[in-house]
Amino acid sequence: MQQRIPLAAIAPGETVRVAEICVEGALRRRLFDLGLIPQTLISCRFAAPAGSPMAFTVRGAVLALRTRDAQEIFVERVS
Repeated sequence: MQQRIPLAAIAPGETVRVAEICVEGALRRRLFDLGLIPQTLISCRFAAPAGSPMAFTVRGAVLALRTRDAQEIFVERVS
């Protein structure tokens, strides 16, 4: 089993696989609707100079997330 890290900790250009989504409520439902589900590959496109928001590519779409929300999504590095 690989080590899980928060999505907010990955660097621009890095691709990882979603392991667990720990957000609740409407945001969780919205992420699932956008295709961000466990086992999905996700790439970091960039982070704002202040660190938030961060932009990710998920299934060909660009998704912006607040850093505090990205801290609640855990991923595994792709080898």
